[in-house]
Amino acid sequence: MNFKENRPIYMQIADRIADEVLSGALQADSRIPSVREYAATVEVNANTVVRSYDYLQQKGVIYNRRGLGYFVAPDAVKIVHDIRREQLLGDELKQVMRQLASIGISPDELKEIYANYLKSNNE
Repeated sequence: MNFKENRPIYMQIADRIADEVLSGALQADSRIPSVREYAATVEVNANTVVRSYDYLQQKGVIYNRRGLGYFVAPDAVKIVHDIRREQLLGDELKQVMRQLASIGISPDELKEIYANYLKSNNE
């Protein structure tokens, strides 16, 4: 796995697992790899994966069955959507809006750009 330098590795791993939940690669109530298995796969220290799993468990995306491992929560897709929506509508969107305003893109122009984006991705 290639890591970006601007975000903690454990968060990048959590994002990757969340992406797998959204794509359907990880289904509700399916077992995810053990900490050691995942650490070997992404070539990081097991403690880093523990932090990722702890974060995802705190958010309700995964749960632990003592002695059996970690599993995808039944409502994980909705939880991931909610988390990502909150992140986007928070600081990320504010930064984008500042940039749009600074280069003079109007709300109407942005609406058109977004509509064209949706149209091109639905074809």
